[in-house]
Amino acid sequence: MSLNRTAKGIILVPCLLLGAAFISAGVWGGETNQTVAYSLGGALTLGGILAQLLPDGSNKPDVEDNN
Repeated sequence: MSLNRTAKGIILVPCLLLGAAFISAGVWGGETNQTVAYSLGGALTLGGILAQLLPDGSNKPDVEDNN
């Protein structure tokens, strides 16, 4: 189960960083590609947050008891 948590973190960090970069480009950039920058930034940010909120898919305990 810790592998899923690690994978979620690997997805979250780049999505949030790239999302913030695109939103910043939309704020400071020209009006030509502002809509594209906002939509890409929002989609990446939303995708990173949704990756954290999705369930793991397994209800197995982290440590198995072999008694």
